[in-house]
Formats: sequence, C-alpha cells, structure tokens
Amino acid sequence: MNVLNKNINNIFFIFAITHLIIWTMIPSLTNSNLPLDTIEALAWGSNLDWGFNKHPPMSAFFSEVFYNIFGSQDWAFYLLSQIFVVISFYFIFKFASEILGHIKLSLISVLLLEAIYFFNFTTPEFNVNVCQLPFWSLVIYYSWKIYDAKEIQFYDCFLIGLFAAIGFLSKYLFVYLLLSISLLFIYVIYKKFKNFDFKYLIIIEIFLVLLVPHIIWLLDNDFITVLYGLKRSGFEETEILNHVKYPIIFLFKQLGILIPFFFLTWLLIKKIEIKFNFNDRKFLFLLSISILPIFLIFITSVVTGSKIRTMWMTPFYLPLGIFSVYLFRSQINLKKINSFLVGFLFLFFLSPSLYAYISITKTDKRTDYPGKEIAAKVQFTWEQDFEKEIEFVTGDEWKAGNLSYHLKSRPRWEGFTKKEILNKSSQFICLDDICLGRY
Repeated sequence: MNVLNKNINNIFFIFAITHLIIWTMIPSLTNSNLPLDTIEALAWGSNLDWGFNKHPPMSAFFSEVFYNIFGSQDWAFYLLSQIFVVISFYFIFKFASEILGHIKLSLISVLLLEAIYFFNFTTPEFNVNVCQLPFWSLVIYYSWKIYDAKEIQFYDCFLIGLFAAIGFLSKYLFVYLLLSISLLFIYVIYKKFKNFDFKYLIIIEIFLVLLVPHIIWLLDNDFITVLYGLKRSGFEETEILNHVKYPIIFLFKQLGILIPFFFLTWLLIKKIEIKFNFNDRKFLFLLSISILPIFLIFITSVVTGSKIRTMWMTPFYLPLGIFSVYLFRSQINLKKINSFLVGFLFLFFLSPSLYAYISITKTDKRTDYPGKEIAAKVQFTWEQDFEKEIEFVTGDEWKAGNLSYHLKSRPRWEGFTKKEILNKSSQFICLDDICLGRY
C-alpha cells in the first residue's frame, strides 16, 4: 500500500509539474504582450496601496514581488499564475486523500479539474480570480481539519484566519466560501449541540485584524472597489426582468462550462445512481464547500437582479472533482480507468493546443499589443529632452501600465492624469492621454 501511495503521489507531482511547464511555456512563446489583467496588476503593484480602483491589493502585491525578482520578463508572470494553480491542486489533492481515503480516487478528483477551462485555458492571465485559487483550497483544507478534529488546534484556526484574509483581499467574492463554511459550522454547533469552542474566535480575530488596513483605505477612498464591483454586476439596473434573466443565463453558462467535466466523470461510472445522505458528515462538508457557494451566488443574482460574470466563478469549482468522486464513489469502475485517462489526456493537450492556435492566428488581441516597441519609442522621445530617468506615468491601466512595466526605469503608475502631480513636476511630457515625468 505504501508503494502504491508513493506511486500515486509521484503521478500527481508529474501531472502538476507538466501542467505548470506547459501553461508557462505556451503563452510565453505565443503571446507578444502580457494580458490586460496582469498588466493592470503590475500597474497597481508599481504604486502599492491597500486597495485600488477596481480590486483589493493582493494580486498587485504578488505581481510586484515577482517583478522585483525577475523584472519585465513575461514568462515569469505566466509562471506566477501556474504556481498559484498548482498550489491549489496540491491542497485539493491533500484534502481529497483525507476525505476519500483512497489514493487513486484522490488523484482522479484532481485530474477531473483539467476538464474545467478555469484551471487551464484562462490561467495564463494572472488576475484576481487566479489569485484566489490557493487560498480557496487552503481555507477548505484547514476548515476540514478543524471540522474533522476531536480537539480544535490553535494553529489550524490561525491559518484559516490568515488564508481567509488573503483570499478576501484578493477578491471580495471570497466571502461566498467563508459564508458557506460559517453556515456549516453554525449548523453543526446548533444541530449536534456541540459546545462552542472559543478557538473559533481566533479565526475571526486574525481575519479582521488583517483586514483593518484595507477597511481604513476603503473609508478614505469612498468604497471605490465595492462600487466598482456593484457596477460591473449591473446591480444599479432596475429592470424586474433581470431577476429572472441573469440567473437563467448564469445557470446555462455554468452547465455549458461543465460539459467536458461531466463527460470525463461519465467515463468512470458504471451507472448513475445518486443517494444523498445528509447524516453523512463528509457529504455535508463537501456540499457546503462545493454546491452551497454556487447556490448562494445564484440566489444573489435572483434577489438583486445582478449579472454574475463567468470568470468570477473561477475558484468555486475547485472542490467539484472531490464532490463528484465522493457522490459516485460506489459507482466508479476503476477498470474503466484507461478510457478515463484517454479522455483526460485528450483534454489536457487540447486546451493548450487551442490556446496556442488562437494566440498565433488571431492578431487583434490584447496579447498582440506592441508594448515593448511603444515603450522603446517613448524612452527615445524622453531622452531627447531629459537626461534623468522617468519616475512616474499617468493614464489608464492598459497603456500607462504597459509603459510602467516595459520602461527600463520602472516608473510608478499614478492613475489617470493628476494635475497636482504635473504641477509639482519640473520635467514631464504628455503623449495623447499619457503623461510621463519626474517628481
């Protein structure tokens, strides 16, 4: 059994490393420029704060860490994205091993995730959605540890609070996972008449303490990130039809996205026979982390009439492989593993092949933007008039962000043109809607 476990662990690591290499290499070779969201994160990272006009700070923070290590090397930010994906896979694998108690099924539950395009095709773009992934899986894993423990450990609670805060500071939608897990623990404490363990308060304390700087920033900036999220969801629209239209669109999109996942799962199953046992503690936990967050976001759309954008669902499906394997565990036929592996390998290589084909053949994408060439021309123009380095750039996150990233002095992005900055600057030039200068 130990030899089998070791072999399966080795297969998992081979899969994870292969995924990381392929999805770092393909966009590095086929894209001319980093994607929009990655450039935005780098623009924010050049002038780090506790929040920005669109999102909280963590995607900018991690991007800036990698910039300080590797500089303006595009492959490094594709690597950053895949590191986040692979870390999330690793903790899902660890969680699956504990909850399924079967090493082969644990591996299958992770391999199934390759059938969901959130974990392959869209991952080269490091953004707030990808940034949530490892922390989503970490919160799930350590929540399971205290859910399953006879005695709750301090460090498990501390880690949940820490990872929950980082996840929330990546994107506010992380709250749907936290709310789902909180409802589960409230139910267990109430239904089972368990004594309330005051160690739960450690989670809340760590979480809130780490959010304090961001909350202060929100107060100082009129909750700009919250308002941006509401605007993006169409929350301000008042049409009654939206309360029906947007939830239905949401459901059909999710079903469409999951067709390859359902197909790959079907390749393993002898017959479809589902039994729900709500007295099963493991099933209850899996239901709470995999289905309840999706249900809550669907209810949000129904109640508010808001539009749920497809990419927002990126981390929500991380535990879906485990949930499916656990649900059909008695119907899974491991003799059909060869058919499953053929289907898996087909999808595993199809996705990067399609990405490469689209990247090469379509020439009007953001990733075809000549960022380096434009930066070189701007640098030349600057050097005709000034000797010292460029220290700041103003303008939108895309054009000015590309200059901030590609210019050799790595100027700080200062947002849209600010008169007070230009008034204090003795040296600056403006090119259309972009301004560059020194403080």
